[in-house]
Amino acid sequence: MALHLHRAEDTGALAAGLGALLAEPPADPFAAELVLVSARGMERWLSQQLSHVLGRGAAADGVCAGIEFRSPTSLLAEITGTVDDNPWDPDALVWPLLEVVDAVVAARPEWAGTLATHLGCTELGSPDEVQLRQGRRYAVARRLAGLFDSYAKARPAMLADWLAGGSSDGTGGRLDDDLLWQPHLWRATAERVDADPPPVRQAKTIARLIDSPSDLPPRLSLFGHTRLPAADLELLGALATHHDLHLWLPHPSDPLWQALADLRGQEPRHADTSRLRVGHPLLQTLGRDLRELQRGLPGAHTDRFHPRTGFPDTLLGWLQSDISADEVRPIPPRHLAKDDRSVQIHRCHGAARQIDVLRDVLLGLLDDDETLQPRDILVMCPDIETYAPLITAAFGAGEHADLSHPAQGLRVRLADRALTQTNPLLGVLAELLDIADGRATAGAVLSLAHSDPVRRRFAWSDDDLVDITEWVGAAGIRWGFDAAHRTPYELQRYPQNTWQFGIDRLLVGAAMSDDSQGWLGTALPLDDVDSNRVDLAGRLTEYVQRLRDVVDRLSGAQPLDAWVEVLRDGVAELTRVGPDEQWQQAQLDRELAKVLTHAGTRSGTTLRLPDIRSLLRRQLAGRPTRANFRTGTLTVCTMVPMRSVPHRVVCLVGLDDGVFPRANIADGDDVLARHPLTGERDIRSEDRQLLLDAICSATDTLVITYTGTDEHSGEHRPPAVPVQELLDALDKTTTEPARDHIVADHPLQPFDIRTVARDGLVPDRPFTYDPAALRGARAVLGERRPKPRLIDGPLDESPCGDVELAELLRFFANPVRGFFRALDYTLPWDADELSDAIPVAIDGLGKWAVGERMLDDLKIGRDPDFVIGAEWRRGTLPPGRLGWRQAHEIRGEAMELATAAQTLQRGAAGALDIDVDLGGGRRLTGTVAPLWQDRTVTVTYSKLGAKHRLQAWVTLVALAAGAPGREWEAYCIGRGPRGGVHAMGYQPPEQPLSVLRELVAIYDAGRREPLPLPLKTSLEWARARQFDDPVPERGAESEWRFEKDGAEYAEAWGPAAPLQVLLDPPRPDEPVVPGETTRLGAYASRLWRPLLDAERRI
Repeated sequence: MALHLHRAEDTGALAAGLGALLAEPPADPFAAELVLVSARGMERWLSQQLSHVLGRGAAADGVCAGIEFRSPTSLLAEITGTVDDNPWDPDALVWPLLEVVDAVVAARPEWAGTLATHLGCTELGSPDEVQLRQGRRYAVARRLAGLFDSYAKARPAMLADWLAGGSSDGTGGRLDDDLLWQPHLWRATAERVDADPPPVRQAKTIARLIDSPSDLPPRLSLFGHTRLPAADLELLGALATHHDLHLWLPHPSDPLWQALADLRGQEPRHADTSRLRVGHPLLQTLGRDLRELQRGLPGAHTDRFHPRTGFPDTLLGWLQSDISADEVRPIPPRHLAKDDRSVQIHRCHGAARQIDVLRDVLLGLLDDDETLQPRDILVMCPDIETYAPLITAAFGAGEHADLSHPAQGLRVRLADRALTQTNPLLGVLAELLDIADGRATAGAVLSLAHSDPVRRRFAWSDDDLVDITEWVGAAGIRWGFDAAHRTPYELQRYPQNTWQFGIDRLLVGAAMSDDSQGWLGTALPLDDVDSNRVDLAGRLTEYVQRLRDVVDRLSGAQPLDAWVEVLRDGVAELTRVGPDEQWQQAQLDRELAKVLTHAGTRSGTTLRLPDIRSLLRRQLAGRPTRANFRTGTLTVCTMVPMRSVPHRVVCLVGLDDGVFPRANIADGDDVLARHPLTGERDIRSEDRQLLLDAICSATDTLVITYTGTDEHSGEHRPPAVPVQELLDALDKTTTEPARDHIVADHPLQPFDIRTVARDGLVPDRPFTYDPAALRGARAVLGERRPKPRLIDGPLDESPCGDVELAELLRFFANPVRGFFRALDYTLPWDADELSDAIPVAIDGLGKWAVGERMLDDLKIGRDPDFVIGAEWRRGTLPPGRLGWRQAHEIRGEAMELATAAQTLQRGAAGALDIDVDLGGGRRLTGTVAPLWQDRTVTVTYSKLGAKHRLQAWVTLVALAAGAPGREWEAYCIGRGPRGGVHAMGYQPPEQPLSVLRELVAIYDAGRREPLPLPLKTSLEWARARQFDDPVPERGAESEWRFEKDGAEYAEAWGPAAPLQVLLDPPRPDEPVVPGETTRLGAYASRLWRPLLDAERRI
């Protein structure tokens, strides 16, 4: 029995060799073959490959049976007797280690000072700092358990020395002084674990394997590994004493293997000079893991190289051939063909654009080769969570795809995603922990409410959630369940803007009106709760109360089993799953049960909330499952599970500088990082090896995308260093540099002409398959004409009926908006974002809203103290003295306005119904209130503007026309441009009925088309005419500059429209206004001249 080494540049050749080996049945026909694979994806691919070799007769039945696929970890666990219970696994070791840490920081021996300080067990002067450090207790213990596990795999001799009382670093030297506490901690932990420590267990296992065979099958195979720890290599070497151990190693170059054959054993990495023996630059920069694995392998009885059958005559084939030969060979001359797309590197603007490009690249490959199937394509990316939603959006969601793009018909399978993304219940669990460890912000609580299990539990529809969101904003909810919940932030004196504060407003609003001139405790009624939404208010209250109860239980220090019980019950109280989704509950139960299983008898260990978050964050992280790979769909995964698995097309997405390779931030407590040896793990080298594996596993095409241009600033970004090294190697592979041919520099927009033009980005055809991009490009290339107006002319006249005064006033508040309102045309608006911040200052719009409410209360006679109390209960004021100071300032201004209005009011408030005959069978009807005898007095907290003046004037004209026998007056009051009170008075026109008919005529015209009548601009024009200004455009332009940004004006005349759009000449069917040659001037004169003639400053 011995170790048999099999090498090949192509994993397919290795699979064929393994199939030939397994085709020779063992002596026992019922004995299972054992094959150890490096990843789940490799397992699925290998089983499919073997199914074409093994089986009955000609082996064409596609069956792979009698083979047990396992990971090396499970095999080594069986060898060492730790299959069912491995107390030295990091997830299990953390619990005794926690006990040791607690005991150590309590006793504080001299060697533990650093650890005690790090965990906040010494005087630091800041309670917040102490709390922060104590909250990292589990995280620190788990990190140390992981370090001890890595020591046991990489340097078991070091741990053995520590057990014996030493303090070496495993390389022949002594530990640095700042790490001397680790041997003490290791020895204390080993005393707590009732099992042999890893180095002792390792030595005993090796001795047993050398002395006698194990119960494993006589023939074993390890397939597809590029890195194995030193301890595992020792065990495998011992296992080969009495077993045939076949190591199937993907290695890109036999000449390189031979060149390094004399290097054996570990040495300090800085002293390793093996890279100097490497001929090909990519093997030198990307292949360190393989070089270090070779020198660490035990001596092999046989060493067989399985040659590849050949390389295609393409750029990719030339590169792979050179890698195989371990040299760059551009001679004989290699001239890259124009249609050679075997290597494609796409430089894009951001992640979303990379997925757009990938989509079109894959469609192009499928279109060019009818034999290519989605199962032949593999997409890998370093950050699957970032790209997963983009991929789902770009490729569709199976039967829910809208097929607006040809790629929407492709079936895509995403692998390696975090459990919180694939199981909604686990997502609820993660969000619940975030809320418990946070401030219970409005955004976080509403986000949880939108999750499907919570929606199902409380029977919330989409409309319900919209209403709830509006209630939360209107009630002023920001963060914190109640004032007590803010105690850690020393804001317990301020109950405003908490959930309790808002819910109380909601419930009181269901029973009382906002104008009831009262409140209940601190709760001012919320006036947005209709009687038919009371049930929804009750369900929201129940949700918040249940959530609050769960969060209260997720606090303090509790035993682990109590935490698990609280989490399980909390999720159950907040969620409900359907009959077809019970798997979600089962998976939640399994994951929580695993936590208790790892803890074993130490499930009573006391933990805090940050400890639980750290524990479950690791527990719920993404991990591959066998079912997600090689299912006939296009597979998208991280770069590990399918490494070295041959595919006709291999796509690497997101190889951005700074993202790939991963940043290797050394752990300051990691002994291995101080003086690393060859064969020890280095994640940057691991990522580089993954890129080399991907290059060698692509049989037809290699596609790489990266962010080469900032999508916001357009700033150039270099490719990741390994991608740049690949480009340098490709330049040397051909006679002329290949970079310009293989790198496609994509524009920011998918409808750029380069994406749809033949030879724009790829030879002989357009790049994109997106029909929307083609339409966009045609629009860009078409004749650039100004955007046509919304309508070419007035709409057809509709039957003219009676006019309501309220509708007339609403129209003249904004005549252009009135046109859209008449059509039930919804204009774009800026959605109000829900804020999670307590107001600490009142902005201009907020000040107006507060002032307007205060003024409304003062106008109906409410006490000045009441208006401040009401505003405090609305939650709109900043907390403390700052809020009271601002409230008093605003109230003072509102009282000044209210007093000015009261001096103009006569008698008691009344009302008058009017009914005016407009002629032609039409009437104007409505009610004017309040009336102060023969006066109307309107007052606003706003600065007195065109809209307010026009409202007072229209009302006065209607009164004078409807009751001509009375001497009417109108007054309009507001704030002045520089503060204070600004008031205007109006006398009715001599012919009020004529003026009213003119107003109704403008109203009728404005319902058929957007009139060139923006109020501020038209008023400025009319004032210029009043003062005989020969150039009224100057004043109008000064107002239009700001007014044109309104949504209604942008919709009618385009964004940032010039004043010229309002200056068309009057149409023949419009009344002639002497001296006015523009429609703006004509309408301004008709609307404003009577008002200006009647207006006087008070």
